[in-house]
Amino acid sequence: MEYRRLGTSGLTVPALSFGAGTFGGRGPLFGAWGNTDAREARRLVDICLDAGVTMFDTADVYSDGASEEVLGQAIRGRRDEVLLSTKSGLPTGDGPNDAGTSRARLIRSVDAALRRLGTTHIDLFQLHAFDARTPVEEVVSTLDDLVRAGKLRYLGVSNFAGWQLMKSLAAADRDHRTRYVAHQVYYSLVGRDYEWELLPLGRDQGVGAVVWSPLGWGRLTGRVRRGAPLPAGSRLHTTAEFGPPVDDEVLYRVVDVLDELSRETGRAVPQLAVNWLLHRPTVATVVIGARTEEQLRQNLGAVGWSLTPEQLARLDAASARPAPYPYFPYERQEAFARLNPPLRPAA
Repeated sequence: MEYRRLGTSGLTVPALSFGAGTFGGRGPLFGAWGNTDAREARRLVDICLDAGVTMFDTADVYSDGASEEVLGQAIRGRRDEVLLSTKSGLPTGDGPNDAGTSRARLIRSVDAALRRLGTTHIDLFQLHAFDARTPVEEVVSTLDDLVRAGKLRYLGVSNFAGWQLMKSLAAADRDHRTRYVAHQVYYSLVGRDYEWELLPLGRDQGVGAVVWSPLGWGRLTGRVRRGAPLPAGSRLHTTAEFGPPVDDEVLYRVVDVLDELSRETGRAVPQLAVNWLLHRPTVATVVIGARTEEQLRQNLGAVGWSLTPEQLARLDAASARPAPYPYFPYERQEAFARLNPPLRPAA
């Protein structure tokens, strides 16, 4: 396993992390993802640790807290061998303080996560979404207090816009509070929006990317093909509406190149898609998931080798999309381009 620094922090994380969204299996969305129990989860954790995957990511909304509970049971007796990453901020109930990142909600959420995980501290705690109702000063001061109390070690966010993250970092710097060092983001060959604003921001501010859904919400498994119906067992039948939108023509163009590279390299399509991400700037770790041992072992095969520059360039070209405003002038007009480095970063 390859290991990387998380942003400019001192924390070293594996290039691949395991996402525990399949643990627990409560509710229509997460039930479709998987319903791994504690015994099965412990076996998956065993395989991860044997492969050097030491970071496990979950959230309080995953199966109404059951994912955290199952993960806590699966790592029991080996807490010092793992890094625990969890998230909070999305609604977990109908009460007025059951959503968001107010001081009251954050303190309650962290204590509840610690109980479910069966631990005294969380290695990486991330805000699952930006809460526009709560001042960023309240959020960063509360998180800083929780770090000082020893309950949290490192802080991050997820699904923030560029201005939201930058405003939060500025508040932390101004008030001498603990900074965010991670941004858990959607990034894939069929979803490269991260590159326009968040990647340059992360590179400038030392915020590492923790990538979720590297296979485009299950579209880059190798089973979705042009002119063919969705496979019977695909979770896209029940979860597509919850995930990121993907242009079908872009998807099929990318899959065509992945198929070519699969024949050239002998690697599976999902392995190729993840390996491409590992060459992208700011990416600290890619979160992989699995419902079965077979799926997990295949996903673990995404490391230990590299695509060639020529192969990476083919994937870059197949997955490229026109730049949105205000970014397209910097790609199309020399006067703009002279003022800034390329918006599409080289690996």
